Amino acid sequence: MKSVINYLFSIVGNRFFRNVSILVGGTAFAQILAIAVLPILTKLYTPEDFGVLALFGAVLTILVSVACFRFEIAIPISKDDKTAVELLLLALLGVLITAVVVSLVIIVLFPQINRLTNSSLGNYLWLLPVGVFLSGLYSAFQYWMIRERKFSIVSKTRIAQSISGASIQVGLGLLGVAPVGLLMGQIFQSGAGALRLAVSFFRCRSLRNVKLSGLKNTFKQYERFPKFSTWEALANSGSIHLPIIIIGASVAGAEAGFLMLAMRLLSAPLGLIGGAVGQVYLVEAAGKLHEGELRRFTLRTVYSLIKIGTLPLVIAGLAAPLLVSLVFGEEWARVGVMISWMVPWFLIQFITSPISMSLHITGNQKTALALQLFGLFFRVSAVLIASFCLSDWVAEVYSISGLFFYGIYFLVVLRFLGK
Repeated sequence: MKSVINYLFSIVGNRFFRNVSILVGGTAFAQILAIAVLPILTKLYTPEDFGVLALFGAVLTILVSVACFRFEIAIPISKDDKTAVELLLLALLGVLITAVVVSLVIIVLFPQINRLTNSSLGNYLWLLPVGVFLSGLYSAFQYWMIRERKFSIVSKTRIAQSISGASIQVGLGLLGVAPVGLLMGQIFQSGAGALRLAVSFFRCRSLRNVKLSGLKNTFKQYERFPKFSTWEALANSGSIHLPIIIIGASVAGAEAGFLMLAMRLLSAPLGLIGGAVGQVYLVEAAGKLHEGELRRFTLRTVYSLIKIGTLPLVIAGLAAPLLVSLVFGEEWARVGVMISWMVPWFLIQFITSPISMSLHITGNQKTALALQLFGLFFRVSAVLIASFCLSDWVAEVYSISGLFFYGIYFLVVLRFLGK
């Protein structure tokens, strides 16, 4: 571990790694707790309950990805605090609008939605607007804290999210409230801590100088984010989560539950570092662009991620089929097989995702949008075809499609970084 730390300090830089390590600290606790309670949850809930969670989580994640109209990712890279404050207020307005629209859609189209999801979500759709609102608030305020480099506060809220989410899932599971316990825990895992971040934001002096005319000007200045980045985020999230919805609705609810559990187990150690690197990269890369060092900085980041991620993922892929059966029981053996297939996909995604923000920093939102639209079409089409022709191999086809898409994405990002 010490050699990895020394390597990151020398390659990426002291400040960069220090900021990453602060975020990783909170995320590490959250991920460890999430993994630790899984053997308990698999005893309290059935694979079918996890299938409902997979569908709910997929829909929620897709909605939250665009709830802020993508103004949140512009907050860390804006040039002054006044503009950043206005961007955050626009993001909060987007969250409110999204939650209201989702509520209206559920009221008007409840029978159709229930039928499309194979009646799996019918009794739980009312939780979606709540999840969208809380998760959207947290996402918006989190980017403000990152701009302010208050990484320790973000880290503490992630710990709070993990504890509250796990406690709710275990507690309601013991009371036999299934699958609502899983769904409520999911909401708190993504939305808890928003109030604490909000308190810090509302102390900002620049907030006092905000005017409606300023909000309009900032909206026009950053309109490319809702115009292009929103659709990009929707396509990106859809390419990952729409196949899960398709699998849950067309193949079997349990299969979607297995897939979600496999993704959670595999993404936990990767999210530990990858998410933190991506957020700190977003802050640091803007300065590197002005210095003409963005390509070199990005390549160093990529090299670091390769060194960190390859060995753990290879080990996970080899050991998963045996370990999953031993820890969770034979009825969950399918999860171990899925993990082995997902390893190549998750490795290239782990490398690509943190640096994908470089397309926004360099003003290539249209390219990012085109890539994500391609990914959406390619991955959803692959799963749809497999659900009809290779129903026993849908999850495997989904994994292969992820490998191809992120491989292409990585090459395009490098191409637009120049020389």
